[in-house]
Amino acid sequence: MPRQARLDAPGTLHHVILRGMERGTIVTDAPDRAAFVARLGTVATATGTSVYAWALLPNHAHLLLRSGPQGLPQFMRRVLTGYALAYNRRHHRVGHLFQNRYKSIVVEEEAYLLELVRYIHLNPLRAGLVPDLARLAWYPWCGHAGLLGHRTPAWLDRAAVLAWLGATERAALRAYRAFLRAGLPLGRRPDLVGGGLVRSLGGWAAVRAVRRRGERVHADERILGSDAFVARMLAAGDARQRGQRTQGHRLREAQGLLRRRCRQARVTLAELQGGSRRRRIATLRADLAVHLVTQLGLSLAETARQLGVSTSGIAKAVARAEKA
Repeated sequence: MPRQARLDAPGTLHHVILRGMERGTIVTDAPDRAAFVARLGTVATATGTSVYAWALLPNHAHLLLRSGPQGLPQFMRRVLTGYALAYNRRHHRVGHLFQNRYKSIVVEEEAYLLELVRYIHLNPLRAGLVPDLARLAWYPWCGHAGLLGHRTPAWLDRAAVLAWLGATERAALRAYRAFLRAGLPLGRRPDLVGGGLVRSLGGWAAVRAVRRRGERVHADERILGSDAFVARMLAAGDARQRGQRTQGHRLREAQGLLRRRCRQARVTLAELQGGSRRRRIATLRADLAVHLVTQLGLSLAETARQLGVSTSGIAKAVARAEKA
């Protein structure tokens, strides 16, 4: 069955789950964790992405965010590609670090924003990385400490979350702590991360009841929300998809860019794609590699095909640009 297109538009609330390749490790030590969080913050600030909750675990991570003007795929590409390249360099490894397709769930804000903040911030406790809420309050690899006001990063939208909980900061923090404690017995919450009907209806009991009554309910594995919300998101997604650029459009745009830049630099397309190591051509090729990956959204492999070099060469060019 083909993959469904992602549902996204600027300002959409998403629960993003990303996992290591074959459930492998994505952070090995504190420097890795610090690098991941720093990149998350840098890209969130640069793209106008609002982050409400996050948790980084050894082999996966959760993010609750509102996509900025450039959309979710651009944000995630910049975070994951840059971090994976840095991780591979540091640990002298090659190959994919993350599963090829992260999971993103569009969220109905009124019903689920606070539920997901709690679910995400309790992840380190459920995973046994901290023993209790007292230690979680100072755990650096999760957004809970930031919401409490302990070393809050500038990119965490603390004010927006607390506004849902109380009229003053003191009242909001009191309500937040109580809300978190009440979530401890709830466990892993399949109603928040399970299949489409399970999420939309709030659990398997509700699914079975609806089926017994023979009712038709809108549900989609990409959406967490009520029947009406799911219907609205699907309709909006269909409309957006009709107007989105296809992969073919992106390739045509990339090829047009290559021709324009070659004319400006007074080199031929054959010279650019022929592997020449002349400084002027190599510099142009590296600049185009970064643009095709980070701005047009081409994969490393497709960018390599367009520029006539290896995928590893494209990865190195992007890594150098990210480092700079």
